Amino acid sequence: MSTIMTMGVHILDILGRHVDRIPPGQNIDLLDEIRLTVAGTAAGTAVDLAKLGANVVTVGAIGKDELGNFIVDTMNRYGIRTDYLVRKDGVQTSATMLPIRHNGERPALHVLGANAQFSLDDIPWDALKSVDYLHFGGTYLLPKLDGAPMAEVLKFAKQHGVTTTCDILAVPREDMLGVILPSLPYIDYFMPGIEEAAMISGLPVEDTDAIVEFFLARGLRYAVFTMGGRGSIIASRELPAPIRVPAFKVPVVDSTGCGDAYCAGFLVGLSKGWSLEQCGLLGAASAALVITGLGSDAGIVDFDSTLQLMQTAERLPM
Repeated sequence: MSTIMTMGVHILDILGRHVDRIPPGQNIDLLDEIRLTVAGTAAGTAVDLAKLGANVVTVGAIGKDELGNFIVDTMNRYGIRTDYLVRKDGVQTSATMLPIRHNGERPALHVLGANAQFSLDDIPWDALKSVDYLHFGGTYLLPKLDGAPMAEVLKFAKQHGVTTTCDILAVPREDMLGVILPSLPYIDYFMPGIEEAAMISGLPVEDTDAIVEFFLARGLRYAVFTMGGRGSIIASRELPAPIRVPAFKVPVVDSTGCGDAYCAGFLVGLSKGWSLEQCGLLGAASAALVITGLGSDAGIVDFDSTLQLMQTAERLPM
């Protein structure tokens, strides 16, 4: 079985639904549900990968606190190897409060926490060169790795025959392209949302083809952009034409973690030697399951039930 390493942002999410206002003063509004989940573009993807049957090891930074204990304990229950989670002194584990609206939108209140202290000194280089896939998640929320250090990690992985994938957590800033540009030649599959890719490129989000070309022209091998209800697109100089993959029609509860789930499904498909279209469909099915519940770990039970949805669920028009 292939080994997949997730590296980057580890977050504890506190989610509540449904929240359409903040009550005035010290008043109270009653919610339907509150949950704690392991989340973030590395940790959330790791949980989904494990649910889908992958062999997963995770790398990142957390605090020496109860939030960090929750992340480690939860990941261990899913069989994820957590030996390389570094526990930092004097800083809390990264956390986000997410008030989920009735339409599934999720404004966020975030503490950067230990993720801001994750650096090249924390990379387990020997372990990295021994895995089959590296999923690097959290660019723009990893200040000590953003830019040249991230490129160094990905270049090292490529030099040792590791297939690399990357997802981001885009925060608007003037140097967005400069941060990711050094890494693009070392990323096999770049997997942000189309809105995030548009932010980096400065192009209109509606101009998907131009956004794809923008990244391919800068050394990227495969652009794999998720587009919500419009599905996803997989493009490369190695393909005769872009592959467009539909999303699935499911009830929407909370969109938290859908991108992480797509990445997990796509990666599992790659590890099984599937075609890129089938990888995209498994990613879409994983995201469809996650969006039906509260939190980034909702919906997905195992590989077989995810595959069943992929094969039988109604597809949305593209």
